[in-house]
Amino acid sequence: MKPAPQSVVIDGAPAHGRYAGRIGSIDWSPLQPRPGWLWRRLHHKRWHYVGLGNEQLFIGVAIVDVGWACSAFAYLFDRRRRRLLADWHQDGLPGLQAGLADAPLAGANAWFRGVGAQLSLRHEMPDLLRLRVATRALYVEAELDLHGMAPPLLAIGPIAGGLAHATQKTSALPVRGWAEADGQRFELGDAWAAVDASNGLLARDTAWRWASAHRPDVGFNLQQGYFGDQENVLWLDGQPIALGAARFEHDAAQPLAPWRVRTDDGLLDLVFTPEGARAADKNLGFAASRYVQPVGSFAGEVKPGPLASARQVRGLLGVTEQHQSRW
Repeated sequence: MKPAPQSVVIDGAPAHGRYAGRIGSIDWSPLQPRPGWLWRRLHHKRWHYVGLGNEQLFIGVAIVDVGWACSAFAYLFDRRRRRLLADWHQDGLPGLQAGLADAPLAGANAWFRGVGAQLSLRHEMPDLLRLRVATRALYVEAELDLHGMAPPLLAIGPIAGGLAHATQKTSALPVRGWAEADGQRFELGDAWAAVDASNGLLARDTAWRWASAHRPDVGFNLQQGYFGDQENVLWLDGQPIALGAARFEHDAAQPLAPWRVRTDDGLLDLVFTPEGARAADKNLGFAASRYVQPVGSFAGEVKPGPLASARQVRGLLGVTEQHQSRW
């Protein structure tokens, strides 16, 4: 993949492509012609998501701004007991209760303040992201180390019914810190984290299937849906490799049954075995969201190239997701 550009917009047009490396900001204001204020308000969607885990647990945290509303969630899944120890979510008003800077990594500043809850993901020196969650159900204090990380993915692409989307995704980041839920304290020093910073001018109806899993030797990100194959990437020993179109084979009515995920270039073929899931189903009439995110492990084969030998993968912690939104 080519090095990341300085801007997601070049000469007034989106710089469509898949790149390796950081970008300072995802800023759509240089687009020509620039969409009107009301259209931007209704179609501009931004979110920061962090997934981190180890042999004992998986934690998922997201802060989302959909232009006319905002939301956040945080959960902790106990892998040994195979159940959620904490599952918190709340909606709010953007600007008043939440804010997301356009910087995905360096300079990142995402926050949510709600009833009995404060969440934030902020970049701090020397080069780390500090994740804080304080809710009645879950507390997290964690540092995600960006120094020496594998080159992150930057994907930019067109959106049917919208305009353009960009996402910056990391692979395995070292973690320091702790979490508390259900009266228990968990140390996170052996956990690995991945960050998803996404920012786009999207369609009102958006749907996707997603899979993500990361550790230092192997990690990947796959999406099938609104963004095509733009964000499909495999990391092997810290090197990002672009992947072809993703195929998800699973029973949508039974998300805890095994999933098969693979790419049409033959570089990735894995079976996902769920251990449990977080799900949410909201329907306000004018807006709706249906979401399930199973937690589990992947096993199978990956390859750095069509003629390369396959590498066996076992016990790779990660998530899958099926998501439909009217926003």
